[in-house]
Amino acid sequence: MGTPEFAVACLDRLINSAHEVAAVVTQPDRPKGRGHKLASSPVKEYAVLQGLPVLQPEKIKEPDFIARLTALNPDIIVVVAFGQFLPKILLDLPALGCINVHASLLPKYRGSAPIHWAVINGEQCSGVTTMFMDVGMDTGDMILHTETPITPDETSGELHDRLKLLGADLLAETLKLASIGELPRIKQDNSAATYAPPLRRETERIDWHKPAQMVHNLVRGLNPWPGAFCFHRGKIMKIWRTQIGTDRMPDGLPGQVVAVDSDSVIVATGTGSIELKEIQPEGKRSMTCDEFTRGNGLHVGEILD
Repeated sequence: MGTPEFAVACLDRLINSAHEVAAVVTQPDRPKGRGHKLASSPVKEYAVLQGLPVLQPEKIKEPDFIARLTALNPDIIVVVAFGQFLPKILLDLPALGCINVHASLLPKYRGSAPIHWAVINGEQCSGVTTMFMDVGMDTGDMILHTETPITPDETSGELHDRLKLLGADLLAETLKLASIGELPRIKQDNSAATYAPPLRRETERIDWHKPAQMVHNLVRGLNPWPGAFCFHRGKIMKIWRTQIGTDRMPDGLPGQVVAVDSDSVIVATGTGSIELKEIQPEGKRSMTCDEFTRGNGLHVGEILD
């Protein structure tokens, strides 16, 4: 059971293992893009290419879907960023349980956006955890975990691409233990739990009153999706890449442009300054700051709201 690109690496590992993939369950096709044409999930696209049967229930509590899954008599259900909560009747269905691959070091960052929030919050380390699923949100007993450092300028997209491969490796190791009946069960410390809720529009807006480091973390945490933004002359401007200012202390208000160089725009924040490296004006493509300032005349003293 999985839906986004993150889950494809685990599916690929399963297909190329000794295990039999009886079926793939993913979210229904959804409208996408300007034309709102129905689009398949990345997991469905890959599963179809591999000739696997694909099930796409609107709601997994539907009796017909539960009956179809029961008929498969699965030993294990592997769940990777599926997008729906599994009811107890499905959690109890496979003989060896439902195993989830979660992109955080549980109990930290339970929820739907663990990679984004780890970067936004400036974490220096992340990882992947496999666990037995229960009726709670990422609260089940842990099985295995693997850690990896987060570099200071790494984006959530770059971390995502590393974690999906680590997740596939960890799943393979977990299933190897399952096949010999040696899966560990480690209780989560609920008092240490933190959450990674869905991203909201208000999360994406840059607050220039915050320190430069926090602004930088927000920008890289929302790259490549959905993007941090501010307003420039009344229009939305997305900020895709930044760098912490190191060679000058700004003499300006938070959000005020204090310098325009050949390759960056330097903006004052609540503490320190930040260099804008890659931006995207409303209705236009992403571009370097040099391209933007030559075409739009961004001036020292302007305020980015």
